[in-house]
This record gives sequence, C-alpha cells and structure tokens, in this order.
Amino acid sequence: MAGHSKWANIKHKKGRADAARGKVFSKIAKEIIVAASAGGGNLDDNIQLRALVQKAKGVSMPKDNIDRAIKKGTGELAGGALEEMVYEAYASGGVPVIVEALTDNKNRAASEIKNVLTKNGASLAAQGAISRLFQRKGQILISADATDEETLMDLVLEAGAEDMQREGDQFEVLTAFGDYAAVANAVSDAGIETESSELTMLPDMPTNIADKEQAQKLMRLVDLLEELDDVQNVYPGFEIDDSIVDELD
Repeated sequence: MAGHSKWANIKHKKGRADAARGKVFSKIAKEIIVAASAGGGNLDDNIQLRALVQKAKGVSMPKDNIDRAIKKGTGELAGGALEEMVYEAYASGGVPVIVEALTDNKNRAASEIKNVLTKNGASLAAQGAISRLFQRKGQILISADATDEETLMDLVLEAGAEDMQREGDQFEVLTAFGDYAAVANAVSDAGIETESSELTMLPDMPTNIADKEQAQKLMRLVDLLEELDDVQNVYPGFEIDDSIVDELD
C-alpha cells in the first residue's frame, strides 16, 4: 500500500495554496460538522473528528473556527444540516475516482459534479464498482529532515502502523483506520512535526501514469472537482510516474 506520497504531496502543496484563499477552511469545517454530528464532539472518543482537527491545525485553521464547527455538529449551534453524497466514476483511461460531497442542496451538488465529470471525459460507475478498489487508511507524511528513519520506524510500528517507507524527501506512514489515532498521537507526543496527517482513501492498485498529457488531464479533473463548493474530497486511483513528476505544474 505504500508509495502514495507523491500524489499526496502534490495535493498537500495545493492545499496550502488553497488555504491561503480560505477555501480549505470551509471544506474542513463541513467535515468536522458531520464527524461531530455522527460521533460526538469528544476528540478522545471520535477518531474521525480527531483526524479532522489535526488536519485543520495543519493548514492553520483558527481554533475558533474549529470549535464553532464542532458545536454545529453537536447541535450547540445552528447550521449543521448537511447531507453526504458519494460519486464513483471512471476518468480518462479507465482510472477510478471517488468523489465525496457535503451539501445543503443535493440537486445542485449532483448537477455540478456530473457536469464536471462529463465535460472532462469521465463517466459515472455503478455504486460500489470503484469503492471496492480503495481502502480507508490513515496517512501521515513527515519530512525526512524531521527525524531519522530508524527512530520513526520503531515509533510508528510499535504504535500500530501497517507500513512506512521513504519517498524522496518524505517518510510515508500508513495505518489501518482504527489505528490512525494511536499512531498520529505517538508521532505528535514524540515532538515530530508532520507535513500532512489524515484519514484518506487509497487505491489498492493505483494506475501508473507516465504520460505527461494524461497526467495533466487527470489532475485538471481533480482540480475542477475540488473547486466545487460542495465537494469535500476527491480520491483518484492513479500514481504519477517519477519520470514526469517534476515536469508537472
């Protein structure tokens, strides 16, 4: 399962740029609302919420914004009525894609998502056809400058991580869904700074993309979907080949 950090790092850099425009804050706030609504506002008891709060802190989301979103989710504040939607699709070249949305208007969200997919050469798949190709995982990315490999390996494996490997100037740590909190806490308690830490969906067998034009087309689809206000997460089932990573914008 390891080896996904190249794409994750591209997303992380994009996320930092988006955060500067404030767009990421509203998306994370929606996720926090839903997580708090489903599992309560206690971070110790709600793995998903804890992961999202860490994600929010990673993009410097103000504490007041985080607290307000949690209170909306638990019903202490108004404004937490959101519906979850999941779309599964095949992008160019048969690449699988999962799109998660949170919305207060299902008709609007469905229309906008389908429009972007259709205009960019993607087609909807039957429910379950794509999701079975992915697994929910915890993924933690750490700069190689932040710690040494042996120390980190011992720490995360003892805490319950499934795998760890180095990808360029990063370490990528993967965990099972239920072990994410323990591993993330172990890394945090050790004073090791993370570049990204989240629960995500990772493809079992990502399609390797070595063609620059196709890679750009797929990345454009992901970008256009993520620009939609109702879309929370886009999980593409591809990896960009090392030979063209540095050529991409």
